[in-house]
Amino acid sequence: MVLQTRLTKMLGIKHPIVQGGMQYVGISALASAVSNAGGLGLLTALTQPTPEALRNEIRLCRTMTDKPFGVNLTFLPAIVPPPYEEYVKVIIEEGIKVVETAGNNPGKYIKMFKEANIVVLHKCTAIRHALSAQRLGVDIISIDGYECAGHPGEDDVTGLILLAKSSKLLTIPYIASGGFGDGSGLAAALALGAEGVNMGTRFMCTVESPIHQNIKEAIVKADERSTTLVFRPFRNTSRIFKNSVAVEVNKREKKLDVQFEDVRELVSGARGKQVYTTGDPEFGVWTAGQVVGLIDDIPTCEVLVSRMVRDAENIITERLNKIYVPNSKL
Repeated sequence: MVLQTRLTKMLGIKHPIVQGGMQYVGISALASAVSNAGGLGLLTALTQPTPEALRNEIRLCRTMTDKPFGVNLTFLPAIVPPPYEEYVKVIIEEGIKVVETAGNNPGKYIKMFKEANIVVLHKCTAIRHALSAQRLGVDIISIDGYECAGHPGEDDVTGLILLAKSSKLLTIPYIASGGFGDGSGLAAALALGAEGVNMGTRFMCTVESPIHQNIKEAIVKADERSTTLVFRPFRNTSRIFKNSVAVEVNKREKKLDVQFEDVRELVSGARGKQVYTTGDPEFGVWTAGQVVGLIDDIPTCEVLVSRMVRDAENIITERLNKIYVPNSKL
């Protein structure tokens, strides 16, 4: 049995598994490994300091895989925004066929990608946002539930509800993101109408992931309670690993008149980046999803992807079909 879905057919990949965009993690070493394993690897555009650096990373990735891979480009509020249009032009000029977009006001850039015949996969944390993205002409929606790492939105709705509702309201394909890391999750996502899954934290904890071994081991030791939400008072909620820095951020955020300046030095992006390079999980804030509670090893991407697909196939054909639908001819 092969899990062929609209996602695999649209993207030309073997397995319905996408590696989500991750700041400081989505580089060619990981993206190429995921693509070589049969999924879709994604380079994270803004991990690269300039558009030309992204161009070089795309070209490097092409030397490491002959399979499809894409680029993630996230649009977030900033005092000095990155040169988004220049990043978009590099992506188009380099012939990238799949782009994952996320964040605010992506319409202008989605139009540019569509005019270049690029498949656009847009990440949403709410059904209303998914419907808006559908109207903008995106090809695939990535539904990101409350469980996810990074930005889960402000509604606190879990993936279970979002995915079921998506099957009723969306007319374009969608994939499941947030809380996925094994074959049972993949099978569940397909049962809920998704065409595949998107995984970030699970791919962080692989051999090819470019983060320090200590951080991978911290993920393995963690459980489902090992994350926390920060930036809630500023309506820019983010899910991060629950270390001593995160606990202090939460403590300061309880002040009635809290301002971002009260936590700024704790949540520095530079400190978070150093977590991945030095291996000290307490040095700064770093993103992780509740799926850490399901992660108990550090496999290669090939082992992870093949195991997930095999387990999902067994659940569908053996457990669900033979036990619960014994008279089925599947």
